[in-house]
Amino acid sequence: MDLTNTNTQIAIGIGVAVLLIIVIVAVVMARKKRSEHLRKQFGPEYDKVLQQHGDARHAEAVLAEREKRVDKFTIRSLSAADRERFLADWANVQRRFVDDPAFAVNEADALVTQVMASRGYPMADFEQRAADVSVNYPRVVQNYRAARVIVVRYGQGQASTEDLRQAMVHYRSLFEELLEAPKGLAPTVEEVKGVSRERVAS
Repeated sequence: MDLTNTNTQIAIGIGVAVLLIIVIVAVVMARKKRSEHLRKQFGPEYDKVLQQHGDARHAEAVLAEREKRVDKFTIRSLSAADRERFLADWANVQRRFVDDPAFAVNEADALVTQVMASRGYPMADFEQRAADVSVNYPRVVQNYRAARVIVVRYGQGQASTEDLRQAMVHYRSLFEELLEAPKGLAPTVEEVKGVSRERVAS
């Protein structure tokens, strides 16, 4: 019996086992690190996608794919002139809400889409736009979806004017994020109503 050969084989076996353990640990740590990154990056959106797919690995694959897609975009900040123009457009939309809430909400949706296009997001169907914007604005994309649900419900006669007001609030939250403007820069429905009352009183 060749003890040297046996010892060599044992040493090789131990080395392979140790290497395999190191690889397994590395893979587990990498997955854990990716999970932590995605949870932190997407916040409530992570939970939504997880609930949709029911499996963490599948949900994380979907979110990671979103990141890869958006990384290929050329996302840019708005110029000061464009920001001022969009703010003026928003103020006009808010004024229209006083007389025609449904029309104003649809205009708000269109305006948010215009801002997204100006920032460099490709124009696709609503779900794809929401998925794209969730990468950089995960905490307000749920507002974007909620606003769209209200618009659809209103078209079916299942939403009130108060619901439309809430939709405007939702659109406004994403609008301000996309503009990278200080919070409260875009006027609220209540502020616009106040201005309208002052004009009538005068």
